[in-house]
Amino acid sequence: MFKYNKVAYYSVVLNDNKETLYEEFVKKHELKNKNKLYHILKWLQVIGKKYGAQNRFFRNEAFTADTSALPPVGKDKKPYYIENGKKKNNTLRLYCLRASEGVVFLFSGDIKTANKAQDCPNVIPHFLLANQLTKAIDEAFKNKDIIWNEDCTLIECDNNFKLYY
Repeated sequence: MFKYNKVAYYSVVLNDNKETLYEEFVKKHELKNKNKLYHILKWLQVIGKKYGAQNRFFRNEAFTADTSALPPVGKDKKPYYIENGKKKNNTLRLYCLRASEGVVFLFSGDIKTANKAQDCPNVIPHFLLANQLTKAIDEAFKNKDIIWNEDCTLIECDNNFKLYY
């Protein structure tokens, strides 16, 4: 978990892994997709420090759950970043769950090569996993395995809590 003044970001650890899905995502892309990754990391910071996790910053790419993705869509429906002084389309996707304006779960993602996540061999496994995790987290909230703190800005759960997806 890391927190800015307006948003707390959480992730999940699968099975016996040492790193969260988000940490694995950052490690995978910090060298070969550095500028695209930096664009997403900058958005996490701007959203977390300045705006809060408003719907408008998250692209809806899910067909069965509340899963969304970063980076946000630009004014002309494309997420741009600057590389070597030129605008470039950011095809890197980070799948996430915007649980509230103050809490976001970060999962993983990859370079999107098709118009729809369902049609892209790179992102489909990350997209499907994010949808499964979103459903499991929603269920954990319903069952009160995950609860909100008093002002709904953080979550709480038992130290031994396991999410089944």
